[in-house]
Amino acid sequence: MILLAPMEGLLDHILRDVLTRVGGVDRCVSEFIRVTDQLLPKRVFTRIVPELRNGGRTAAGVPVHPQLLGSDVNCLAENAGRLAELKPEGIDLNFGCPAKCVNRHRGGAVLLDEPELIHEIVSAVRRAVPPEVMVSAKMRLGYMDDSRTLDVARAIHAAGAHEIVVHARTKADGYKPPAYWERIAAVREAVPITLIANGEIWTVEHAQLARERSGCEHLMLGRGMVADPGLALRVAGQRSTPLPWGELLPLMQVFFDQVRGHVAARHQGGRLKQWLHYLKRAYPEAEAAYAELRTVNAADELAARLFGQSSDTLARRTTSAYLADSAAMKAVNCSRVVGNGS
Repeated sequence: MILLAPMEGLLDHILRDVLTRVGGVDRCVSEFIRVTDQLLPKRVFTRIVPELRNGGRTAAGVPVHPQLLGSDVNCLAENAGRLAELKPEGIDLNFGCPAKCVNRHRGGAVLLDEPELIHEIVSAVRRAVPPEVMVSAKMRLGYMDDSRTLDVARAIHAAGAHEIVVHARTKADGYKPPAYWERIAAVREAVPITLIANGEIWTVEHAQLARERSGCEHLMLGRGMVADPGLALRVAGQRSTPLPWGELLPLMQVFFDQVRGHVAARHQGGRLKQWLHYLKRAYPEAEAAYAELRTVNAADELAARLFGQSSDTLARRTTSAYLADSAAMKAVNCSRVVGNGS
């Protein structure tokens, strides 16, 4: 399997939609839904994961598992139960977010120093949702060090989780390279469930090394997929060359049209430039476009200069084509997902 990672503030439902249209992704995990001390209304879940209104899948038919974050055992279980009423295929639990504001409120990676609490959380969530709803967890190697990596993984497994994604760095490592894929190998030997390696996979060569060093067949791609939307296809062996800029540009048009429909006007240009900034890593055309548009904020001007026409014309031209494409891709992806048992 190749999973698309949750990335707060970047990889939301709009970018999930576009990247899964490209292909190669078997499953997505949503950005985290923060759970504190109350039972959230269903509209909160569907606002962050609108795919829940579409059978829990993107337009291309790829399943999306909502992710919960928090430390209140009972509250997480209650919210997981309500979330399960929306019938996602699975629910993920976040024990990996390194953000200071999240950790300060006892969420994310800070819990890696408390494997007993992690066990309670996973156990309670597992009991709260129907058996057919997969429960998984995403963890790092540790908080400030990796001394409790195996304790955490064993706690998650013993609590009844079906899968664990391991980001091959500690919270202290942040996102600085390298990722220590070889340290996942010990986790794989310690727990007899599906493990998925994550962290610093930017290229097909990185994917091969991650698999070799971790011993994991399955991978989760994050920033590498945002920077190179055809990466999953190449890692999966379904394509041998990068997605050409000429094929990527129409997808960016669809992305920006959706941004303009869902994002406040003052942030629309920033979202497009944010993606261009990542694309610079793989595309010289993106680097040139970013340099040209860096100081442009008006959405109409951005659309005209990058896509050569107004966004209204763009929407009419692309929407009908991609609606037809999505129907075809959904049929293909649904067939593939059922076939591999996801």
